[in-house]
Amino acid sequence: MQTITSLDLELRHRIDNKTKPLGALGRLEEIALQLGLLQGTAHPRLTRPTIVVFAGDHGIAATGLVNPYPQSVTAQMVLNFIRGGAAINVFCRQHDLGLIVVDAGVNYDFDPALRGKLVSKKTGYGTRNYLETAAMTAEETEAAIEAGKEIIAGLAEGGCNCIGLGEMGIGNTSSASLIMSYITGIPVADCTGRGTGVNDGQFEQKKNALQEAFQYHAAAIAGDPGPLNILQRVGGYEIAMLTGACLKAAELKMVILVDGFITTAALLLARLLNPSITDCCIFSHCSGEKGHAKMLEWLAVEPLLQLGMRLGEGTGAAMAYPFVQSAVNFLEEMASFESAGVSKSGEL
Repeated sequence: MQTITSLDLELRHRIDNKTKPLGALGRLEEIALQLGLLQGTAHPRLTRPTIVVFAGDHGIAATGLVNPYPQSVTAQMVLNFIRGGAAINVFCRQHDLGLIVVDAGVNYDFDPALRGKLVSKKTGYGTRNYLETAAMTAEETEAAIEAGKEIIAGLAEGGCNCIGLGEMGIGNTSSASLIMSYITGIPVADCTGRGTGVNDGQFEQKKNALQEAFQYHAAAIAGDPGPLNILQRVGGYEIAMLTGACLKAAELKMVILVDGFITTAALLLARLLNPSITDCCIFSHCSGEKGHAKMLEWLAVEPLLQLGMRLGEGTGAAMAYPFVQSAVNFLEEMASFESAGVSKSGEL
């Protein structure tokens, strides 16, 4: 049985005594309560909200078995982020969100002059092909997790208490599908979607390749089903950094705006290491990528938005932020029945 604390009661009283019928603001009331309990105050606030996009390449992408776009698109999109031309740039500008782009392991040498616009945490030039070997070494996996933690710790030191997590990496829906299948037990075919838009023939090829990869690592993961082993074998540098980011943000009691399929896969890994991590999380939307709805159902969480988006980049988190801000604002700025002189039900 969950214990009701004095803070819980105070928050519920503040929410219920605003000038509205009980529950009339729906999910916003739930979010206000969640954030107050997370921050340990009846007056929660959001400071310096920032979207962090981790980018990395995947060895399997070079085979062409799971993706219609060449691996080089990862680097091209990172440059697009830096130039301000991607969807995430548009939404961050619109909602006054900070944006940090991280080279977690892109198979490209970026111009050193880009420092200040691109955070370099490159752990390697893309992972290995997990159809043939583990995607990363244990040392690389740990280093990438720690790098993700360092990014979030730095943001927190600068006053940020709300992060949105995003990613870029050709082939990373395939890693997410495998991670999801190993953790949830859902067959890999049911976890696999079309990613960046494969046609029917390519989709069958992708599912076959991922089933082969699943079987290739099945015995090793059965022997050690821990999140670090799963991540090392079929993950990616950006997914490892996302996992570390989630862990550090939860440790610091930051609000985590979870984006879509890939970021939720990272959260599944982080949750195995910290089962209470979802207390910090707002699941921004349900991606149009096939497995995401099943992920959210397995986690028993409800996404804030249903927009049919499946872009990644943290775009769902950026779109959800104004609703989260509204939850904080109504709690702090909306009049109570007493302050407004409005009669409550039964007091006429």
